[in-house]
Amino acid sequence: MRDPFRLLLCLCLCSPVAAAVAAARAGERAPEPAPDPAFARVLARWDGDARADLQAVVVLRDGAVVAERYYNGADAQSLHDIRSAGKSVTALLAGIAADQGRLRFEQAATRCLPDARGRALAGVRVSDLLSMRSGLDADDDRAESPGNEDRLDQAADPVAFALSVPRREAPGTRYAYNSLTAYLVGLCVEGASGQPLDDFARQHLFAPLGIDHWRWQRDAGGHAKGQGNLSLRARDFARIGQMALDGGAWQGHAIVRADTLRAILAPRVRIAAVDPYADDYGWFWYRRTQHVGGRAIEVVFASGNGGNKLYLVPALRMVVAIQSSAYGRGYGQRRSQDILRALLAAAALSDGTATAR
Repeated sequence: MRDPFRLLLCLCLCSPVAAAVAAARAGERAPEPAPDPAFARVLARWDGDARADLQAVVVLRDGAVVAERYYNGADAQSLHDIRSAGKSVTALLAGIAADQGRLRFEQAATRCLPDARGRALAGVRVSDLLSMRSGLDADDDRAESPGNEDRLDQAADPVAFALSVPRREAPGTRYAYNSLTAYLVGLCVEGASGQPLDDFARQHLFAPLGIDHWRWQRDAGGHAKGQGNLSLRARDFARIGQMALDGGAWQGHAIVRADTLRAILAPRVRIAAVDPYADDYGWFWYRRTQHVGGRAIEVVFASGNGGNKLYLVPALRMVVAIQSSAYGRGYGQRRSQDILRALLAAAALSDGTATAR
């Protein structure tokens, strides 16, 4: 598979807009690009959506906002729960902890979760948790699963509950979407860093990105929920995506090492047979090749219930952040994909940089 970030680098070197953005990041003043009317027309299509639960769409190209629109009473200052897209943020935090030498992806999870020794987690690697192949009996699509998300949310002691979930199969053998493993990765970052997850996020991710207004829900035990329930403003959500698109860097400073970020985003498991919106799963990040206008465009993304999406499109130097409150409604995911595909079509037509595979 082609390395999308190497392709991105080549494209950015040829882009005058990117040069202006780079100059601004180096301390020189550069004018904010004018809004793109083609993107604005795309976003206006959803103004009259009768379902009234789309909240925001922000589009970045070459690091600059080229379109944004707010719906149904939301505005640029609104905090919005991105649900399971927060799992992708947890993966970035695990990467930062790895960069600091506090954990290793291939280490046993019990090294950062010592209370799990002698339990079903024995023999499970951190990477198994990140790819949802822990072997634990945790499956959010099966209500009867002992580690189902609803049972975790209802537990009076979520940590004890998570550590008590039995094993179903050998670690690393089967993908099963669940929130329990993301919760465990959050606990692992806490154990490795010696800090609450949200404090670690504030210090090492949000503050360096200039994100100063956010909220991360804590569970009954006082732990930030690594599986989701992180609330962000739409532009800040997009800012996280831009950092990831830029290989882990922000304004010339590495937030996540480039090689660590590549490991997080790399496709690990083929999931097209069980997920209609994705081809592959990495470490709490997804990939899909979108076929638009006869072109194949690779998209890496974070995904949350209700249509909350953070799309990275390396070939078009584009980030799309979508916030939606269609929780538990299937149309939310379809609508966000429709918005993405319309934006991809507009971008591909405007500059012809999308490449076929």
